[in-house]
Amino acid sequence: MNGSYRRWKRNMSDNLTKRDQRDRSKINMHEEFEVKYWTKQLGVSKDELQKAVDKVGNSAAAVRKELAA
Repeated sequence: MNGSYRRWKRNMSDNLTKRDQRDRSKINMHEEFEVKYWTKQLGVSKDELQKAVDKVGNSAAAVRKELAA
C-alpha cells in the first residue's frame, strides 16, 4: 500500500473496523456499539434515541437538542 492510501483509510470517519466510535458527530442506529454509547451518553432508552433520530436525523447535535426540548 502506498502512503496516501494508508492515510486515506486511517482518516475515514466511518471506518466500520473501528469500534471506538470516532465520529461522534453522527449517530448510527445500525451499529449496536454506537447505540449503547449514545443511550449511555444521553441517558435515554434505545426507543427514545430512535424516535429522536427519526425526527431530526442522525446528527448528534440535533438529537441532543431534540432530547433537551
